[in-house]
Amino acid sequence: MLRLFRALSRLPLGLLQAAGGVLGVLVYAASPTYRRRLQANLRLAGYPALALRAARDAGRMLGELPFVWFRGDAALRRVRIDGEDCVAQARAQGLGVLYLTPHLGCFEVSAQVAASWGPIWVLYRPPRKAWLDALVLARRRDNLHIVAASAAGMRPLLRALRAGEAVGMLPDQAPSAGEGVWAPFFGRPAYTMTLPARLAQLTGARIVLAFAERLPRGAGYHLHLRALDETLPDDPAEATARVNRAIEDLIRMQPSQYLWGYNRYKTPPGAPPPPPAAEAAP
Repeated sequence: MLRLFRALSRLPLGLLQAAGGVLGVLVYAASPTYRRRLQANLRLAGYPALALRAARDAGRMLGELPFVWFRGDAALRRVRIDGEDCVAQARAQGLGVLYLTPHLGCFEVSAQVAASWGPIWVLYRPPRKAWLDALVLARRRDNLHIVAASAAGMRPLLRALRAGEAVGMLPDQAPSAGEGVWAPFFGRPAYTMTLPARLAQLTGARIVLAFAERLPRGAGYHLHLRALDETLPDDPAEATARVNRAIEDLIRMQPSQYLWGYNRYKTPPGAPPPPPAAEAAP
């Protein structure tokens, strides 16, 4: 599989994304479970007409991975950036930067851009498939360090942020029981990790939301960086709800590029049941 990905990486980015888009539509047509989940999540967020487009964009995300992972320099040359000043300000103040990159656009590009500015430690949950794990680890680059999602993995994240370095994570990935709280996400309770707020509170790091928007026809990416300028409250539920609201605002910039087929509202084993939606509102 690694050889296949390396071979595919030599193809043009636009061709890989187009092929991925076709695959995304085929999966949408062939899988009733995936189709129902994607449609339900889009209805909840107020975008019911985007189902087919969202499925195509999900396929494009997969199609572009060989290029992004194994031709990172070529990918970086196709990125334009806005909001970089919020990162520069944090670095000038000696603060660490905590990048929150939801499953939106090409989130792999965000980490590579950050790594081009200095060390970044990316929280990583090993996949169940060994071949996929080998693919992920094969894409390591200078300044990009992968940290397993475990209790021991939290120590290097704290050290990095306190040293003024960067940390990246997917804040909309459902955590294990005991590592999250129920917080509203597009009007429905979603079990959400409390780690971003805790890291920011413990280290004083600047939270920056990142979205690498996928541009048409293989033109590259537009990386949007937005600082979360408000001070998060001590209450974990309220702090997490505020982070979720910021993520929602980011998704609204280009809703079809969010991974709506992800089971965002699942209850992890051992977690308490979700509250009614009305009770979940802050």
